[in-house]
Amino acid sequence: MIHGGRDVIRPSRFSHERDPVLVWLLTCCTVIFAMVVLGGITRLTESGLSMVNWHPVMGILPPLGEQAWQTAFAEYQKYPEYQMINLGMTLEAFKGIYWMEYAHRMLGRAIGVVFFVPYVYFLVTHRLGGALAARLAIVFLLGALQGLLGWYMVKSGLVSDPDVSPYRLTAHLGLAVVIYAILLWLALGRAARPHAFAGGLTPAGLRRLAAIVAGLVFLTLLSGGFVAGNDAGLAYNSFPLMDGRLVPRDYLLIEPAWRNIFENVPSVQFDHRVLAVTTVAFALLLWARSLRILLEAGARSALHGLALAALVQFGLGIATLLAFVPVSLGALHQAGALLLLSAALWVNRALRPL
Repeated sequence: MIHGGRDVIRPSRFSHERDPVLVWLLTCCTVIFAMVVLGGITRLTESGLSMVNWHPVMGILPPLGEQAWQTAFAEYQKYPEYQMINLGMTLEAFKGIYWMEYAHRMLGRAIGVVFFVPYVYFLVTHRLGGALAARLAIVFLLGALQGLLGWYMVKSGLVSDPDVSPYRLTAHLGLAVVIYAILLWLALGRAARPHAFAGGLTPAGLRRLAAIVAGLVFLTLLSGGFVAGNDAGLAYNSFPLMDGRLVPRDYLLIEPAWRNIFENVPSVQFDHRVLAVTTVAFALLLWARSLRILLEAGARSALHGLALAALVQFGLGIATLLAFVPVSLGALHQAGALLLLSAALWVNRALRPL
């Protein structure tokens, strides 16, 4: 439809009707969001290697009593993190990092219950269509794989090098984000009204640009996993230059060259910066291009939210770097990444014809 020389777009509106399946999907998204942020805090506080055993069922209870705590601490003392980094740590200090990792693992188990029990109920009561039920079954399998991947990641730090593999850390983060994104996308789709776009279709170019933005957000988030895995945020704590240079001096320090992308601190941090700048630029470009199109309130709000989230996340990233990655800012930056991804998915769903 043409109005005043501009395309008039009627993007998808979202239903406000009470839908228990939608509430459940959004609840799952919320607890996974909390899980990702808590995982980031666990990493920032170096708590992830405090629990050196993995007992999916029997590991529900924490140490009970002083003797049990002494036993858990003695087990921890056998591994390189204590011997090379935390030698002389007190029992009270050990309890602090243990409780953090324990909370992370318990929340992971809780997510399984929050997802699986309602899924079975909705399946039995025929509230899920066949396609949705199949997609959610795949999500459940991905969740089980995520638990195994988490322990696989922890095991990489229980050897000679008392630090987890950045590859496994990023894979663990990436899978969590994929699960979150799938559930949020399904929730947004369920909330969308089927009669949207009655008056016209969104230009394909705008939809393609929105998809590119979502992809860039995901890539930047993954590169952040390698920043965390290599402790790259603790180096080159200035912006926009790195040690007085736009491109760091040791960008291609490692052979073969491809390893620099994943293992070389200057390269990992520089690549994350470039991806962040590119993501913000494309998000603002999408927002600016959308201003030429008459959008309904829902889609306009989504695009405003995306632009704002991109700018806030960029600012949080710089502040976190300049402050040498304090736990509070690091956690906010990780939460901001998920909020930015959520905004990108919201925009993509709002601009998609149903």
